Amino acid sequence: MIADRLSHEAAFIDPVLENLDRDLKLVEELGLKLKYSIETHVHADHVTSAFLIREKTSAQTVINKNAEVECASVFINDEEVLKLGNLEIKAVFTPGHTNTCTSFIFEDMVFTGDCLFIRGTGRTDFQQGSAADMYESIVDELYTLPDDTKIYPGHDYKGLTSSTIKEEKLFNPRLNYLTSKKDFIETMNNLKLDQPKNIHIAVPANLLCGRSKNND
Repeated sequence: MIADRLSHEAAFIDPVLENLDRDLKLVEELGLKLKYSIETHVHADHVTSAFLIREKTSAQTVINKNAEVECASVFINDEEVLKLGNLEIKAVFTPGHTNTCTSFIFEDMVFTGDCLFIRGTGRTDFQQGSAADMYESIVDELYTLPDDTKIYPGHDYKGLTSSTIKEEKLFNPRLNYLTSKKDFIETMNNLKLDQPKNIHIAVPANLLCGRSKNND
């Protein structure tokens, strides 16, 4: 969750259905007005709470304009800006994990979804993913941000919550400032990862903003 302290306008980025009650309670406790529920991409490993958030708060659901999510309120373009009070959330198109992935820059932070992780990257082997596109997204878009920009990925498998652009350029074992595009593509093409166990539930539900037979 991000917010403007003066206007009390707030936004969620990649909210998860199981955390809906916790998240809405936090909004109420902090006296915030939820303006946006933002998706970095159509997720395959969890179901979004976007539909229920919009139903309960009137927050607008936001996703990349090319994602096939007809239920969204706002279809955002590359480099388009959303306003939170006097502050700005800037969308940056970062395909690779999927073909519609978007990162969001807010103040000195960037929310990278499943593109750039802490000491890793997202996978590129389904949902029109592309290792070549991910390399360009990270090297040409994310790694050109100021070194002290804080990175908040969609999730982390080791319990970490944030990093910086400088740290990842130096220490990311999968893609750092020395990694060639050829080597990165070869690495990604040889990962041989299992499919997310909830992909057949998550993707159809997320194409409906998280709406399914279980929460109609």
